[in-house]
Amino acid sequence: MNPTHSEPHPGALAHLESLPSWLAGRVAARGRSLVGEAIAAEGLKLQHYAVLATAADEGPLAQADLVRRLGFDAKDVVLLVNHLERMGLLLREPDQRDRRKNAVTATPKGLRLLQSCAHLADEANERLLAPLDPAERRTLLALLVRIVQD
Repeated sequence: MNPTHSEPHPGALAHLESLPSWLAGRVAARGRSLVGEAIAAEGLKLQHYAVLATAADEGPLAQADLVRRLGFDAKDVVLLVNHLERMGLLLREPDQRDRRKNAVTATPKGLRLLQSCAHLADEANERLLAPLDPAERRTLLALLVRIVQD
């Protein structure tokens, strides 16, 4: 039998599930799910929250810059901005630096909603980290920051 085509050895799934990359992905998925569920009460999805937060912190921001900043697909950003604009959370106007482009800015209503979403996201992350004591939480966050910054 060719060893390159042999059956996986027993414990292959256990090995996969023990990989830091696998575990980090599972934790991230659980965290996104918890935050997504929490902000759904405000009528938003996580991507809406990201667009609104970016516009609030960096706006007025050209839609193309929003796409680059978030790394989202341009078509998706248009749909997200349209939805947020219909909700009265974003304002889209001609960009003062380049009138051929649109720039988005968070409205006062959008800024108020961001505060609510931040509170809901904090509560969701409290649930995510509930199994850890405060020292473990600080250590985990410090290690995650180190990995992300590398």
